Amino acid sequence: MPKRSSTVRGRELGNALRTAIAQTGFSSSLALAERLDWDPSKLSMLLNGKGGVSAVELGLLLGVCGVEPTECDRLLSLLPVAHVKDWLQVHGTCPPVHHHTLVENIAAATTLVSWRCLALPELLQTPAYMRAVMSASPNIPQHEVAARVEAQLKMQEQLRRSELTCTFYIHELALFLPVGGRDVRGEQLHHLLQRAAWSKIVIRIVPTKIGAHVGMDRPFTQLTFDKYEPVVCVEYENSTAFIEDEHSLDCYAATVRALSESSLDSEESKALIARLAETPWPLEEAV
Repeated sequence: MPKRSSTVRGRELGNALRTAIAQTGFSSSLALAERLDWDPSKLSMLLNGKGGVSAVELGLLLGVCGVEPTECDRLLSLLPVAHVKDWLQVHGTCPPVHHHTLVENIAAATTLVSWRCLALPELLQTPAYMRAVMSASPNIPQHEVAARVEAQLKMQEQLRRSELTCTFYIHELALFLPVGGRDVRGEQLHHLLQRAAWSKIVIRIVPTKIGAHVGMDRPFTQLTFDKYEPVVCVEYENSTAFIEDEHSLDCYAATVRALSESSLDSEESKALIARLAETPWPLEEAV
């Protein structure tokens, strides 16, 4: 089945509108279309992220659904660019507590490939590891840490979806870093082993001994879907890039293949993690 022509922005607009409609008293989108005096296909196109309405018409729909002004402004700003691929979301001083765009895309994905170098993937972090990472950032207020941990744990629930298959590439050095201290590190390594035992999760370690490798530049997450074209997410300190350009996606696919060639296989990776989990404080020997 061919992939649908849509964009991250378009799907975000459609998903937000579905949520707004679900919170109204309308029994179906057909009932809403009748209230607006629209052809049902017009509303369907909008909900599928394909636009087809004016800003005035969208404003009417949002008003009928009782959407709050701030959310109205956000959705109206998405309408004229809903067809545009590639999206750099600038968050401000740091990413939002609840990153709904990333979460929605992970929720819709069938495969996820993650590369991290000196940090462990957010989807595999323990709460204690999360708190240590967040507390190290000068841009994350301490009073937000608990809410951010809760949001991250909620995102991790996606790992239990039967439709989602995940491969996590991690550099060996990330396993050595004493994030949070000795006990936190030990708990985190055992947590990785538990997750690596799940049938839908593969963890592969890029060994230090190979030296230079393709993943040295920056971390990323590659998502593929049954219905849509792939997306690559690149997270920065205060922004997230959603990459949809075909040439760029091909480059990231080549990077994933190179990471696979450079990494230990899953069984070798689990054995390495297990050895390090039994080593109380490996960095003491290196100092």
